[in-house]
Amino acid sequence: MPEVSEEFAKCWQSAGVHLQRQGQGGVSWLKAELSPPFLEHLSFRLGNQLFFVRLEDDSGELVSPGSRAGLIAIAEGCRGHACLMPMRRDRESWRPAGVDWGLLNARDGRPVDPVSLVTDEQIDMTDWELQDFAVQVVRDHIKGAGRKLMSWQSNPSVDPSLWFVGDNGPEWVIVRAARYPDRETAPPSNWMQIAERCAGVGSTGHFASVAVANADAVDSPLWRGYPLYVSFDGLVRLRQ
Repeated sequence: MPEVSEEFAKCWQSAGVHLQRQGQGGVSWLKAELSPPFLEHLSFRLGNQLFFVRLEDDSGELVSPGSRAGLIAIAEGCRGHACLMPMRRDRESWRPAGVDWGLLNARDGRPVDPVSLVTDEQIDMTDWELQDFAVQVVRDHIKGAGRKLMSWQSNPSVDPSLWFVGDNGPEWVIVRAARYPDRETAPPSNWMQIAERCAGVGSTGHFASVAVANADAVDSPLWRGYPLYVSFDGLVRLRQ
């Protein structure tokens, strides 16, 4: 997993503070931790819109983990907006190189105003969004058990979903999400192959089934930004 420099961490923190201030309390963070892998550096929801942000030093001297291709991939998977945020170092501190939000469209370089993109449309959560939510549920469970998280990712086509430090070293988790009326999911049929790939780092694996329903109206679709009901019974040890 790539490491980030102390200077990048300072840049990242300044960017997050700026976006939080611009949102005036309306920003709901999706990713606000410096944890690998780095498809995006920061991501947030404003209203019914998702924004995925990659930080870049406008002088080109600061190394930014990840790539623009990864940024666009996660934005497309979540039907969100891929944004670049050029940052500029001013003596010992960092600030956005642009004005207002400081965000640029990753495809054409045009300024992005998140507030102007918010609508009243009820947007169905994509599979990638749902997987991200399910991984968040499992992350909170693992942290609540006093375990240290190592990494996590939300691509529903990539396994495992996260790693944490167990009693005897790294352990991994395959996460699957179910939409109501489905109440649970089963481990993927190739989980033994996944275990073989992971064995070099950690031999202990788990499965997590997370069922999700619309909390306002159970029979309605899962709409972005609406309350959700969750059914999750914990991790199940996978045994070969």
